[in-house]
Amino acid sequence: MSTKNPINEKMTGEGSTEKHMRAGGISVETDHIFPIIKKWLYSDKDIFLREIVSNAADAITKMKRLCSLGQAEADGEDYKILVRVDKTAKTLVVEDNGIGMTEDELTRYICQIALSGALEFIEKYEGTPTEGSADSGIIGHFGLGFYSAFMVSEKVEIITKSYTGAPALRWVCSDNGSYEIYDSDSESRGTSVIMHIADEEAAYLEAAKVREILDKYCAFMPYEIYLETGEEDEKAEKKPINTTSPLWLKRPNECTEEEYNEFYHKVFGDFRDPLFSIHINADYPFNFKGILYFPRLRTEFDNLEGRIKLYYNQVFVADNVKEVVPEYLFMLRGVIDCPELPLNVSRSYLQNNVYVSKVSAHIVKKICDKLGSLCQNNRAEYEKIWGDIRVFVEFASVSDRKFFDRVKDSLLLGLTDKTFVTINEYREAALKDAAGDDKEKAEVTVYYTSDPAQQSQYISMFTAQGYKVAVLDHPIDTQFITSAERVYEGLKFVRVDADISALASGADEKEKENKEIVKLFRKAAGDDKLNVKFVSLKDNRAPTLLNLPEDKRRMDDFMKQYSFVTKTEAGPALADTTLVVNTSSPAYTRLLELVSADVEKAEFLAGYIYKLSLMAHRRLDGEELSAFLSDSYDIICGI
Repeated sequence: MSTKNPINEKMTGEGSTEKHMRAGGISVETDHIFPIIKKWLYSDKDIFLREIVSNAADAITKMKRLCSLGQAEADGEDYKILVRVDKTAKTLVVEDNGIGMTEDELTRYICQIALSGALEFIEKYEGTPTEGSADSGIIGHFGLGFYSAFMVSEKVEIITKSYTGAPALRWVCSDNGSYEIYDSDSESRGTSVIMHIADEEAAYLEAAKVREILDKYCAFMPYEIYLETGEEDEKAEKKPINTTSPLWLKRPNECTEEEYNEFYHKVFGDFRDPLFSIHINADYPFNFKGILYFPRLRTEFDNLEGRIKLYYNQVFVADNVKEVVPEYLFMLRGVIDCPELPLNVSRSYLQNNVYVSKVSAHIVKKICDKLGSLCQNNRAEYEKIWGDIRVFVEFASVSDRKFFDRVKDSLLLGLTDKTFVTINEYREAALKDAAGDDKEKAEVTVYYTSDPAQQSQYISMFTAQGYKVAVLDHPIDTQFITSAERVYEGLKFVRVDADISALASGADEKEKENKEIVKLFRKAAGDDKLNVKFVSLKDNRAPTLLNLPEDKRRMDDFMKQYSFVTKTEAGPALADTTLVVNTSSPAYTRLLELVSADVEKAEFLAGYIYKLSLMAHRRLDGEELSAFLSDSYDIICGI
């Protein structure tokens, strides 16, 4: 068996001094190529069954096409594919009632490696392959799929009878590439591929193994597939193992929510309903269909790995092909069926192609459109699921600026009062008292908390002044708000313990700065360079507050997130922290009295007040907590 590839192109060009041209053909020695096919054609041996069943489906598709063109007559039988396992005979058979082959076709398409009968059929009856292949339903492309049978077989037989009425034939080939062709007495139109499974591949004679492969690769093939293993009750009604009309082939307006959920349960084995689905039915300029799901997670880290199943004319190709769906949408599950994707020989990987990137961009756009539609038209339901999708949407926004720009009107902020607003709504509410040009140019600050329990004192002070406080308590939020500040002009995010200027009464407190009070607090902190600032706050309950500038705090979070500092370290360095002394607090007045009357009591009170400010700012370490408890016991005993 060999292939010819004659070189007919003239080898000399304009101005060439060559006087003689030599041409030849590249040949392939079967003794050399068959061992390569047997071992290396596909990385996963299971694919062989997908390829043989796909060839059977193509044979039926060709027959149906010829009948529709009036070039063949249908016999009234239902089209189907039969897969038969016979452990006794050590054979695995795939049988179809498709177009069949004449002897000339058998010799041309089977006995020549990499000559695709599928492409020739498309060119003859559908137009050129590039124009018609996407709509033809034909799966084959490379002319190599049949030879995958030799990956598991020591011998392969073909029994075929053409729709033309030509005599039936039997083709037998060993795994060294030598073959014979005999006459056959078969009377049924179609083709049977009989694989004599090698001893070392006996696993492919197990019914469970064969069913597993068919369920994975052929669950949605366009023709009914029946599996016979000899283990079933022959009297029982036989049912196809596949679904010939998967949900993604329907139009979105023809599908119900129940159907979407049922399909999700079946394909992904998840008993929980998804949060929502996105049905893609693209005809122009792309030709692909699919359904994507946002899964419902029980916990933040529950099954973070999504699964996007890629199909090619209803034949499963691969999981999670990152070229089609960006990695930042890793949590999605779904199916994409795109017959125009440029796959490699094994159909396991995509070739680099501009078309692929355009398909990927279209999918991302559909996801963004869905989020926008939910936010605008079904706000109540959108708010219910926001907690489940927030981290994923924010991660995608951080990863892709175009994604961020598309969804920016659909990004919600969960507030401490359990309500939700979009970022734009927060901005509009903050600017409601501004007018004209001032509103356009004004800078808006979004106050947020990363730990509502720990930062409760700060939150209560801001909410008392009418400010809405957002909850941004996930590690991704530090990156997200940094990106958001670049997308939303005039917007900045400030954590409630980073800047309390909005809580100040507005009076100038410089004259109230007291060096003795500064010394007391620096001694209490054990830091003679502690930044101390005197401010009169509208709320007089808190005697002091600790502030860490937003930029310093974000850098601190970044360092912790990437393990540049240990997670057990208690809070940021004091060198970056400012102790704000509330001059409107009665405790400050009392401290002023003690500093001149009883220094020892003043130091004790300053130390206790400082520990209180630490507790409101961050968790105390072991030594700090022990000291605070000791001081508390002293106070109790002194009452």
